[in-house]
Amino acid sequence: MKLSIVVPVYNERATLEEVLRRILAVDLDLETEIIVVDDRSTDGSRDWLEANRERLGYRLIAHETNQGKGAALRHGFRAATGDIVVVQDADLEYNPRDYARLIQPIREGFADAVYGSRFMGSGPHRVLYFWHYVGNRALTLLSNMFTNLNLSDMETGYKVFRRELIQGITIRENRFGFEPEVTAKIARKRARVYEVGVSYLGREYSEGKKITWRDGLRAAWCIVKYSWFD
Repeated sequence: MKLSIVVPVYNERATLEEVLRRILAVDLDLETEIIVVDDRSTDGSRDWLEANRERLGYRLIAHETNQGKGAALRHGFRAATGDIVVVQDADLEYNPRDYARLIQPIREGFADAVYGSRFMGSGPHRVLYFWHYVGNRALTLLSNMFTNLNLSDMETGYKVFRRELIQGITIRENRFGFEPEVTAKIARKRARVYEVGVSYLGREYSEGKKITWRDGLRAAWCIVKYSWFD
């Protein structure tokens, strides 16, 4: 069995080296490939990635224009060759030490997709924005109403898929609308979805957090659009 780790990057020079170090430090007794997709970073991330890809052994996909996280993941999924595909953000909010529990339901054959919930389990969680929490809960509830799933954290950045499942889905959203879109589409495919608790070390906007209230509005529209019309 082989694991593909897709790392979307946009202006994450401050954390790139550390997140790749953490990925490489994980021992899962699996063949592993790392696919880094740089979404036209302007902070030196691209130069660093070009200079270090042979030393660290990852594949690099370089966008010539900034397209968004959804587009980066779309291209990373297309390039994946593993049996299991995991999304790994480059900002250190999610810790690769959680891979073992994330991929276990798929390795054991009873899941097609696994979501790493920030609201389950006993791992450390940084306490941050109340209204982000409220917005996340509201979007998850709305998504559950349309998909008939009972997820606790639809917007989580930690999502894991069987490769056949994710490569059989056409991702249209270029930004953060990826999260509700992919959730709606795997629900329509009647995929077997599981959740496991993960740690979450959230960051502030001053530390590079990118999602805004506009993305929340787009997410609500995506829930309706991809549940009913796409």
